[in-house]
Amino acid sequence: MYDKTIVSKTKKFIEETLQGAEGSHDKFHVLRVWENTKLILKTEKADPFICELAALLHDIADHKFHNGNEDIGYQKAEHFLTSLKVDNKSITQVVNIVKNVSFLGGHNNGRYFSQELAVVRDADRLDAIGAIGIARAFAYGGYKKRELYNPDIKPVIYKNKEEYKKSTVPTINHFYEKLLLLKDKMDTETGKKLAEKRHNFMLDYLNQFFKEWKGK
Repeated sequence: MYDKTIVSKTKKFIEETLQGAEGSHDKFHVLRVWENTKLILKTEKADPFICELAALLHDIADHKFHNGNEDIGYQKAEHFLTSLKVDNKSITQVVNIVKNVSFLGGHNNGRYFSQELAVVRDADRLDAIGAIGIARAFAYGGYKKRELYNPDIKPVIYKNKEEYKKSTVPTINHFYEKLLLLKDKMDTETGKKLAEKRHNFMLDYLNQFFKEWKGK
């Protein structure tokens, strides 16, 4: 059952917790994913209460900013929802989504799946591609002091998520190692349609980037 008050309190919690966070994973990222989730829900069947809570809490403590700890995010989400006296079944569903939403080099395909996870994961991946995705990639690359591009460092396929998490490659490599792969990893029909245009925008951007890199 949709509880507007719980969703409102969760939104406020996120805005306060992520105030001043790194630009590609700040409160505005979360709010965009929340809006993407609601957009997808207009044409896909899933529990809106679970989807919206998971969308708002999916990046409450991203492992990239917590020494690679993949547990702290869902633990924080669980603690917060418990404090609001959300029912255990809903908490479990949200926690499972938070656990399984990240890409992690394509190595986060666990046994858990639900239509709610599909909606939220697509919503999150939409924010990783297109114009916003490009901006986020370079914002994070700058935060980590990475090269924009280095023709001597080629994109790779990571053997496991630990290898992916330790990567320090130039930002352009990230397009080939993750961003350009996301279009074909969308779970919902709506997500697939929305991803197509954003994917093509990235291809156009890369084409222009390499032209300018070569002085053309």
